[in-house]
Amino acid sequence: MIGGYISPYTTTYAIVDIRGNILAQDAFNTFEHPDLDEFVVYFCEQMMALLVKQGIDYDRVRSVGVGVMSGNFVRGSIVNSPSLPWKGEVPLASLLRDRLGLAVAVGNNAHIRALGEHAFGSAHGMQDFIVVTLGPGLGSCVFSNGRPHLGNEGFAGEVGHTCINPDGRLCGCGERGCLEAYCAEHGIELTAQELLAESDEPSLMRDRDQLSYKDILDCCEQGDHLAQEVYRKTGYLLGAGMANYASVINPEAIIFTGDISIAGHWLFDPAREAFEENVFHNLKQKVKFLTSTLTGTELSLLGASALAWEVKEYSLFK
Repeated sequence: MIGGYISPYTTTYAIVDIRGNILAQDAFNTFEHPDLDEFVVYFCEQMMALLVKQGIDYDRVRSVGVGVMSGNFVRGSIVNSPSLPWKGEVPLASLLRDRLGLAVAVGNNAHIRALGEHAFGSAHGMQDFIVVTLGPGLGSCVFSNGRPHLGNEGFAGEVGHTCINPDGRLCGCGERGCLEAYCAEHGIELTAQELLAESDEPSLMRDRDQLSYKDILDCCEQGDHLAQEVYRKTGYLLGAGMANYASVINPEAIIFTGDISIAGHWLFDPAREAFEENVFHNLKQKVKFLTSTLTGTELSLLGASALAWEVKEYSLFK
């Protein structure tokens, strides 16, 4: 299979065998190709070039899976992405299929990461679990009875856009108080700015030219109380949101992936505390919090290759 992942910054693609071994991979800058047709042509050319470089015959490729923010497996499309240059609904699966002559599946980043965790990672052997991706956005995918639950229109799992504070911050989706507005990258940075403005307490964060979630984490590690408070507040809201989620879904585990999960105990200790305070009482102490053992790019590529198995084999040219 070929697995691909399109982020706002980089498009990565790899050849993956049925055992989950990444045989070869490469990448290019997504925003160097703002024209959709030109992007599709270039993406397909690069995937085919990688096969040639590795000496792998086209006939040996069964199918292609692609993960992308705002991807929708049911529709085979990117739907209203706020961060990619192509707006509206983009029928990416059919565009790639018609160019490649191969079966193509498209899913969102949380969906493919859940598939990767189930096939090759921390969720291997689990039937009911949730994967939550913490990064520029906050996405998730639910596995129920060993299968991803995508919903009628393919939009299930949008926990990042559930309301945690009705009078809260404006989210990128246009609504107020979404969990993503507090627990994704920009939300963490806003919390830091708010705490710095509200307090005269000395803080290493005041000396940073740009205050990213990584900078805040670095200040935590150096003993900065205000930086630690940023992650405590973030973690508490995350845990409360997960408690609501788990009370409805009843998962065996919640598995966290994405760049923000490197925050470790600064984030997950308060998240666990809030979770146990707010979850349905019959589930207290019964839901595991896990972090992925796979790197973000590796997990996305493996998940995309697993997604490729979700479409029936199809070829125009073979």
